[in-house]
Amino acid sequence: MALDYRKCAEEIAANIGGGENVISAAHCATRLRLVIADNAKVNKKALENVDGVKGMFESNGQLQLIIGTGTVNKVFDEFISVTGVQAGTKDDVKAAAAAKQPIWKQMLKTIGDVFVPILPAIVASGLMMGLVEALAKVPGLGFGGSDWFAFLDTVANTAFAYLPVIVAVSAARVFGGNIFLGGVIGLLMIHSAFLNGWNVANVDAINSFFGVTDGIIPKWHLIGNLVTIQRSGYQGHVIPVIIAVFIMCKVEKWLHKHVPEMIDLFVTPLTTVLVTALVTLWIVGPIFSTLETWVLAGAKILVRNPLGACAMGALYPCTVVMGLHHMYNVIEAGMLAESGLNTWMPIASAANFAQFGACLAVGLKVANQKTKSVAIPSSLSAALGITEPAIFGVNMRFFKPFVAGMIGGAIGSLVAALLGFGATAYGVTGIPGYLTVSNPMQYTIVLLIAGGIAFAITWFIWKEETEETEAPVVKAPEPVKEVEYKVPEKTVISCSAGEIKAPVEGKVVPYTEIPDETFKQGILGEGVGIWPENETVVAPYDGEISSVAESKHAVGITGAEDMEMLIHVGVDTVEMNGDGFEVFVKAGDKVKAGQPLIKFNREKIKAAGHPDIVVTLLTNSDDYDDVKINV
Repeated sequence: MALDYRKCAEEIAANIGGGENVISAAHCATRLRLVIADNAKVNKKALENVDGVKGMFESNGQLQLIIGTGTVNKVFDEFISVTGVQAGTKDDVKAAAAAKQPIWKQMLKTIGDVFVPILPAIVASGLMMGLVEALAKVPGLGFGGSDWFAFLDTVANTAFAYLPVIVAVSAARVFGGNIFLGGVIGLLMIHSAFLNGWNVANVDAINSFFGVTDGIIPKWHLIGNLVTIQRSGYQGHVIPVIIAVFIMCKVEKWLHKHVPEMIDLFVTPLTTVLVTALVTLWIVGPIFSTLETWVLAGAKILVRNPLGACAMGALYPCTVVMGLHHMYNVIEAGMLAESGLNTWMPIASAANFAQFGACLAVGLKVANQKTKSVAIPSSLSAALGITEPAIFGVNMRFFKPFVAGMIGGAIGSLVAALLGFGATAYGVTGIPGYLTVSNPMQYTIVLLIAGGIAFAITWFIWKEETEETEAPVVKAPEPVKEVEYKVPEKTVISCSAGEIKAPVEGKVVPYTEIPDETFKQGILGEGVGIWPENETVVAPYDGEISSVAESKHAVGITGAEDMEMLIHVGVDTVEMNGDGFEVFVKAGDKVKAGQPLIKFNREKIKAAGHPDIVVTLLTNSDDYDDVKINV
């Protein structure tokens, strides 16, 4: 009997609280994707029983109803008609789901989205820069004055010298603007017509650059004193660059909508760059310049006492995020001029080494190999005094490690201030700091305290799943001890999001050979069937249990990069009502690859007249263009 699309849509609407409870709606090849305003109004049990709905998942703030290829679009059209909800795209739904998150989480996600693609550049450059600077400080080696040092130092610091450019390009992609216009804005903010942003606080640098004697940075007066632009660059800055590109994208999108197509090609980019440049250098820039002045003045006051040093140890990584930390060289230079001892250096080292400890804890604890491959080298870079890769690439993305680093930095800085030692130079922290510090033993104590506390806090309070989902952390039940299992090594499905291992051992066949029309037609997604050799289904990757069938024969799992999969033991085994099945997890549980999910009795399944094949499907396979089935 043909599905009544109108009735299906009406029942879905009735069980989600009506159209007024829908923030956004879209569909893909097999699923209806909804973002719900109030989840308490959703009757999940009733939704599962709606004729036409073959399954249900909740993932990353979305309610996804599996309806099937060739059918979902017709149900979607009726759903829009019934509810009056405006049709959207998958991206619209993802954006709406993200918008439901708290503001601070949205901001962290935005920073993460900007920095994740550029991590290889800053991680490699950070590690290389730390090593080159460390070698340059070794007494008697003579490396610091060699051509090799000049060459390697240039290669190493390129990503940081032009960081605003790559940040601007990535931010333009995130905010939906033209990435080349973003690149122009990034280049503008470090233009050679401006004083290098790292030297803004250095009067000598100002004098030599502009040929002035009063230490005042020259300005452009565009409309008398009403519109003035300070000629200082933004090297090392992150936040003002992201804000500038955000403004650029808003201006560009508005112009595309209002400028006639005939002149849009040259009017829109010209106006976008001009408006963004003016707003950035006239308004956004001065705000951050003022902030720099306040931070610098406050830091000078705070570092004069132990409690102030403690506060600065905590706040130091925040100034790294804002790109304000380079101006501390002024404080250090002043200390050396006054007393010959730089007591700020141990504070900065404690803060940096704490971020190293937090990042190292993530690298050692995380199971995701992609995250581990970033965290370990980033932590090494931080140990050498270059913390940007650790902060932007790891700690801020997961937030808790960043906070743990702030705590470790605060305590380490307090100890450093109480001990009263310092350095005889400035510009180096972390391990290279041993070459300038006045008391190596006390310096070691400070680093161990700062790094150790941050490591311990991160290890105990951070859980890997906080990156992948926003759901509350629910401790998964301990695996049943009597269940013996072996984690399969065979990859059965792969795509750009990752790999899916075989949840059971056995003969693997493509989904087109599964003895069930729904599965073999790919209605629920592409995948494989496995004729099992054992009776325990294990997790094929790290993820979260999104659903567990009441009859215990099937589970849904959400993994990295929004991978969604269904593991279904047997065909038509729902009719067994759980007899012969034991499930070890529940919806919301976090699971690790190889963790037991379901134990089933093959003899009971066969006795009931059902094939015991284990169906393994990537239910959102239509989201990827490179799905490969390995049999």
